Amino acid sequence: MKDIARELGVSVATVSRALQDSPRISAEQRQRIQAYAREHKFIPNAVAESLRRSRVAPQKIIGVIVPQITHYYFSTILSGIEEEASNRGYSIIVAQSDEQYEREVRICDSFMGYRVCGVIVSQAKDTLRYEHFQRLLETNVPIVFYDRICTGLNTSRVVVDDYQGAFTAVKHLINTGCRRIAFYGSNMHLEISKNRYNGYRDALLEHGLSPDPSLRFECDNRSDAEALTPQLLSRDDRPDAIFAINDDTAIGILYTAKRLGLHVPDDLSICGFTNGERAIACDPMLTTVEQRGHQVGVEAVNILLDHVEGNRPLDKVERKVVKTRLIVRGTTREAMEG
Repeated sequence: MKDIARELGVSVATVSRALQDSPRISAEQRQRIQAYAREHKFIPNAVAESLRRSRVAPQKIIGVIVPQITHYYFSTILSGIEEEASNRGYSIIVAQSDEQYEREVRICDSFMGYRVCGVIVSQAKDTLRYEHFQRLLETNVPIVFYDRICTGLNTSRVVVDDYQGAFTAVKHLINTGCRRIAFYGSNMHLEISKNRYNGYRDALLEHGLSPDPSLRFECDNRSDAEALTPQLLSRDDRPDAIFAINDDTAIGILYTAKRLGLHVPDDLSICGFTNGERAIACDPMLTTVEQRGHQVGVEAVNILLDHVEGNRPLDKVERKVVKTRLIVRGTTREAMEG
């Protein structure tokens, strides 16, 4: 506000009143000051304003953006973030982007207003522009990405080994006798979808199988899986296995296959990726890749606070990969001998 007052030749009190839309100054003056503030991306510090009135000491706060809180994997990451942040004396503010770019932008702006010390974020599916993240970085607010990372910015990140997890899963399907393996994934602009597809593809190639483009689909949720799968399974050259990018999609495939009268895993093998609670609530229980979300959250907090507390320079990024493991259950056959 001092900067605005100096540039416009008014008092700080006048700027404050204008930004609060006070009738004590003229409408023309209010509009002039508000327009300048918008143009220069001035965001009121809500925390500071609150503290000015209450005289309570500020807390150390981390902003966390979750695409969907109800998603099992994200909830386990959030648990790890909250637990480790609390152990280190920090609080968290959690916001859900609901997979919407515009909402994600507003959340970042609000975090700037609350003067969070750092942000941990998994970007929304449709995020293709990164100016909102760049604004945080330009104000020395460190960012750590998890799961869905932003390749357009040189920032620290924590991911699971998506490539190796997919490779191991598809190798298991091949070792059980499957030869026509379909891939259900997300939009390929997302790194996790690229990495899991590459693991799927390379497992096929290593075993002398050519990836079939007609068996590759953009499908990453249960409802879409239930809509897509009947047509796929009605083909004369239907697949004998499907590898899905997450458990919800895999369970949609399982439900559909059973409804069509197919026996899993004899007629169709299915493998997911998450190892959430639903994986053991279906019949048969789901073979899947365990992601270890709690550990991802812990690692993300520790990396972020290394930046915040000065133990790691902001321009020195950390890339942490959390290992996965395959959990074999009833939706895949036993491996063939030899």
